[in-house]
Amino acid sequence: MKMYVILPLWALFTVTQQKVPSDNCHCELISSEKPFPYDKLKKAQASALSCTNTITSQKTSTLDSLLLGLNRRLPQLEHDVAMLEKEDDRTLYGALSLHIIENELTEIQQMIDTLNSTTTESKHLSENMVQQLENIKEEMDELEKFDTMQVVKRQQANQRLRRDLDQCRNNGVHPPIPPTQPTGSTCPHGRFLNITGPRVQTAGEYAGSYKYGAWGRDPKPEPGKESWHWRVMLTSSNRYAHYVRLYSSLSSLIVGISVPGNVLIHPSNPTTNTIQGPNVVLYAGALYYNCYNKDAVCRFNLTSKIVTSLDLPKGTRYNSKGDFCHLEECYPYTDLDLATDESGVWVVYTTTQDFGNLLLSKVEESEPPKLGKTWQTSVYKRSVTNTFMACGVLYATRYVNKNMEEIFYSFDTMTGKENFNVGIFINKVSSDILSLNYSPVDQMLHAYCDAQMVSYKVLFELMGSNFPY
Repeated sequence: MKMYVILPLWALFTVTQQKVPSDNCHCELISSEKPFPYDKLKKAQASALSCTNTITSQKTSTLDSLLLGLNRRLPQLEHDVAMLEKEDDRTLYGALSLHIIENELTEIQQMIDTLNSTTTESKHLSENMVQQLENIKEEMDELEKFDTMQVVKRQQANQRLRRDLDQCRNNGVHPPIPPTQPTGSTCPHGRFLNITGPRVQTAGEYAGSYKYGAWGRDPKPEPGKESWHWRVMLTSSNRYAHYVRLYSSLSSLIVGISVPGNVLIHPSNPTTNTIQGPNVVLYAGALYYNCYNKDAVCRFNLTSKIVTSLDLPKGTRYNSKGDFCHLEECYPYTDLDLATDESGVWVVYTTTQDFGNLLLSKVEESEPPKLGKTWQTSVYKRSVTNTFMACGVLYATRYVNKNMEEIFYSFDTMTGKENFNVGIFINKVSSDILSLNYSPVDQMLHAYCDAQMVSYKVLFELMGSNFPY
């Protein structure tokens, strides 16, 4: 009877001890390694980010831009001084030429002062950055000591082996691969950086008259006419013209002395093959413009007095049906915009089948002229106030306010790349820029603003031959 009682008690005790243990497990890990200093790593990362934010592409390009500007301005100053010595008549003409040279000297002196201050700032910046980089390197060397498993060193060794293997394959089995060619447009001046000015502002001999017109220089002049300037004024209803006015120099244009004078396209105005609209250019001794009452480009040879024409595609808008505009008004008879650059003549227009978007076509120099390659863009023409070409790139402007115009858009004809955020601003002398054209001869923008002739200096950033815009 006694044994009967003890056995059940022992069995009960055994079952209790075999109960399933709890899922929670508490372990204490004691490492023999030093804890990783995350605070030092964060400090090194912050220092590296500070260096990146301090040394921006804009700061590094400022010095090159100033040197390039001086390199281009000094020869121009020498040329202007030589012209003054040659043409000085001791009267108003010489005084105005001297005033222009004084302005150029003032601007050059400002550039030199800016260059000196920029050089000093760059020197201090370089010294500070060198010290910061040395500190970061020391901190990273200290942090690398915590890599007891040598993971970083093995990764670096693997990268070196992979690089050596690639070089062995390329040089041993396959012929060398030629370097990649730049995808952007080539420009002898560099990348379009900014615009300064105005450099010249004059009404010429017709102060307050002829609101609409154009002026500029021939990018491909005949021998002996390298310094000539031209002007076209819409003398009939602010819409039509029938002659081009020539000046032997910029100084002559400023004081209003037109030599050799006017070259007539036709005695009547308007009539067949005369000028319609302000967007006119002169190239290789020929005037290009919108033919009167026609969707075509006319070319007037100033020497032979012969007019040839180039018909644009069917559906091209003309007679003020595809003008440049802003919110408050449209500029009449600006359906066609002629432009010049380093490569020749271009025409900007729109058609009904392209729903009002800008089209750009190259005008080939042939007899008669022909329409070359055409590019379609996605910018609406009536949202644009003007266009111009530089180094094969189309630029478009828009109205900001009565004092400011913005170059907001570009289209690269080599890559087909569009940029809607160019962000270069033009300081205006009056509310409206009625024509705008680039001169590759002196890298100037010639604007016709409410009867005034205004020029702006285009600044390029010299960075090889890659032109990304």
